[in-house]
Amino acid sequence: MTAFEPIYQLAIKRKGGKAKLNTLMPTIKTSQQLKSISDDRYLSAMTRCINNAGFNWTVISNKWPQFEEAFFGFDPSILCRLSDEQWEAYTKDKRVVRNWQKIKAVKENVYLINDIASQHGSFANFIAGWPDSDYVGLLQYLKKHGSRLGGNSGGYFLRQMGKDSFLLSNDVISALQNAGVDITDKPSSQRDMKKIQQVFNQWKSETGLSLAQLSRICGYSIGKNLDAEYITDQMEKFDL
Repeated sequence: MTAFEPIYQLAIKRKGGKAKLNTLMPTIKTSQQLKSISDDRYLSAMTRCINNAGFNWTVISNKWPQFEEAFFGFDPSILCRLSDEQWEAYTKDKRVVRNWQKIKAVKENVYLINDIASQHGSFANFIAGWPDSDYVGLLQYLKKHGSRLGGNSGGYFLRQMGKDSFLLSNDVISALQNAGVDITDKPSSQRDMKKIQQVFNQWKSETGLSLAQLSRICGYSIGKNLDAEYITDQMEKFDL
């Protein structure tokens, strides 16, 4: 397997220097910062990522204040008391995406958050306490116990909250393959995910960089080379 340094140097060259590359690095929160976030913000971010999937992100971004209003600020203590009829009424509520599967996901994830909070004191404590060295285990947990948190939705949710994480975009996958990691073009099996976790853990130990930094640098080392200013604008626009 290739050391990370050649990938890093490629990304620096493509983005116009180390200083510009550094401006594109994601913000990662400490464990204490993650714990300080209220559970309604976790549910809000979770729901936003689920609604982004398959929809125009700009549309969802523009409608988000209405989502917040419709779902009572995503307060789990309020939402868990809604009747089945109240949940079904969201299919006619123009403030949200009137897709029953996505609405149902909010309902089911309310119970996920409340169940975990009852065991750990808060959902935030659970997320903050999960070790970065087993990030794929957290993804698998959310996919298994949550609703519509498989694919990239779980990863985008965790990244948005500031949890140290890697995202498996096509460019990141290609960079891993070029580095000699034997994974498929669409890795999802436990075998592939375990290999990816191992290589990121090794690179993290080797460089001192976070999983999120390593992931983003991989993505910038290959594929379409977008302008750094454009990338910054898009990240600000969609809270990435």
